[in-house]
Amino acid sequence: MERDVLRKCILSGEVKEKSDLLRFVAEGAHLVPDFQKKLKGKGIYISNSKQMLQAAAEKHLFRKAAKRQLIEEDEIAEIVENLLKKRGLDYLNLARKAGVAISGFEKVCEKLKQNKVAFLMQAKDAGEDGKKKMAAILKNIPIFDDLYTTEELDNALNRTNTVHIAFLKSDMAKAAYNELEKIKTFFEENA
Repeated sequence: MERDVLRKCILSGEVKEKSDLLRFVAEGAHLVPDFQKKLKGKGIYISNSKQMLQAAAEKHLFRKAAKRQLIEEDEIAEIVENLLKKRGLDYLNLARKAGVAISGFEKVCEKLKQNKVAFLMQAKDAGEDGKKKMAAILKNIPIFDDLYTTEELDNALNRTNTVHIAFLKSDMAKAAYNELEKIKTFFEENA
């Protein structure tokens, strides 16, 4: 596998693979997140961390890197947070439409027992009893349990009381896992 291209974080100065960084482009007076890394223009890179993004904005490092005033710089952490969360929910909805994401406690338990689950997503406001029951069935299966509330999952899937979601083993599940891992990393303290 070919190694990713390296870029420098504007805050830490650390050189990292592009896949470990968030890319932004200055378009006129606007700071535009470019998660696909496809927009034209000089990329401005920051480590995939909410804390580092906030610190870079507070120090006006985007403005310095772009060599101009940028309108969204002060709100960029909130903008990125919302975009990343939406992106994760979009992956979830796509996986559901592809038949790769199964929701509902009983259905998830059934797929876990059949060893068909790549990873699990659980609402961060899930009840303790449901968490304990699910933990008893999990066998070294990764779980994302701190990204979305039940309400956010309900809205994304147009369902009610969505607490447990199993992603069945597939290429789609791998892509969703990688995206959710990036989102989780963004929210971790001291990432």
